[in-house]
Amino acid sequence: MANPLLVEITRGGIVESGHRGALAVVDSEGRLVFALGDIERPIFPRSAVKGFQALPLIESGAADRFGLTDAELALACASHSGEEEHTKMAASMLAKAGRDETCLECGAHWPMLNQRAREAKGPNGDQALQALVAAGLKPSALHNNCSGKHAGFVCLAIATGHDPKGYIQPEHPTMREITAALQAMTGFDLAKATRGVDGCSIPTFAIPLRSLAAGFAKFASGTGLSPARAEAVERLRKAVAAAPFHVAGTGRFDTVVMETLRERAFIKTGAEGVYCGALPELGLGIALKIDDGATRASEIAMAALLTRFLALGSEAKVVTERLDHRMANWNGIEVGRMRPVAALRG
Repeated sequence: MANPLLVEITRGGIVESGHRGALAVVDSEGRLVFALGDIERPIFPRSAVKGFQALPLIESGAADRFGLTDAELALACASHSGEEEHTKMAASMLAKAGRDETCLECGAHWPMLNQRAREAKGPNGDQALQALVAAGLKPSALHNNCSGKHAGFVCLAIATGHDPKGYIQPEHPTMREITAALQAMTGFDLAKATRGVDGCSIPTFAIPLRSLAAGFAKFASGTGLSPARAEAVERLRKAVAAAPFHVAGTGRFDTVVMETLRERAFIKTGAEGVYCGALPELGLGIALKIDDGATRASEIAMAALLTRFLALGSEAKVVTERLDHRMANWNGIEVGRMRPVAALRG
């Protein structure tokens, strides 16, 4: 059976197209609070689980040994836009561990801001990209949206006495530790899971949405975690709330939402229409997947869930405006709306 429609796009007063998907919301006791679609089918969470992958960086003592700041810990959880502040922060993390960008194994790509970021910054919305081109330079691994996560992996490897070379391989001690943290948080046996290769070259595992949401409920509440892991979870949440720019970047949904809600919500996008989140005041975990991989739809679905479960005031316009998002053409003329379906909005 097909997953239900979660987000619809209108034009001329009728629905022109739509995005199907599934979602799960789980509480701190592991109980299912709300669900739509097939939440037992394993999906690749991609970058949405970077918060889980950053836990060993704190638990191992590496974050304290190298004096990592809140902004650097936030970058370890990030899918950033490759802006100058991001690349400098990744380089800083590596320098504290006595390394540089040459040890990163994530690959390089051009910095890129999404459409809303371009709108936020005006005609020069891709400043990071333009600056590289103007200087006749090519992007480095520091510009990779996962460079903060990988810098954290390098710090973890060195702090635990391992050569970081090859840290992206499944059998490397650092990656085994990262994988163990992911398994412990989700409660899903990754030895039996389908394994793929993520865009930044580390292993990625197919995990059901229900298990992912349960992991984020633990991330929200600390329930069922050891004291050390609960402390690490809280530290990461606070770091991201203190430095949300470093989790994404200018105009990006993760950043603008957490700049407004701060510690009330930890949200993280993943490639191919995945979004996950933790709501600490309610002890809830969220995981959703848009079937066709559309980021625009996953943002709207997450906005709908935030407004469904959190009491938001007028200061949260950045969230609520996506419940009936105006779509305009290049002349600024409204051509349609993008909105969550009634079953999602509640």
